[in-house]
Amino acid sequence: MATLTIRDLDEQVRDELRVRAARHGRSMEAEVRAILRDAVAKPPSADRLGTRVHQRFAAVGGMDIHVPPRVDRPRAAKLPA
Repeated sequence: MATLTIRDLDEQVRDELRVRAARHGRSMEAEVRAILRDAVAKPPSADRLGTRVHQRFAAVGGMDIHVPPRVDRPRAAKLPA
């Protein structure tokens, strides 16, 4: 395991870190390890379902759908008595 020393840390940052660590039920050192681990973790894959569907059908092209303007006012729903 490596050792990391952080100098000139603002007291406000230290205090917020202490509160955050207590909220998560761990030491400040463990909290910093968790923060660093999350910061360097691989980002979520951009190859999710929506992206894959878009890539598959992008070559087909989009569609322009004409939506006619509404001429009648919406009616209230008739509920059974």
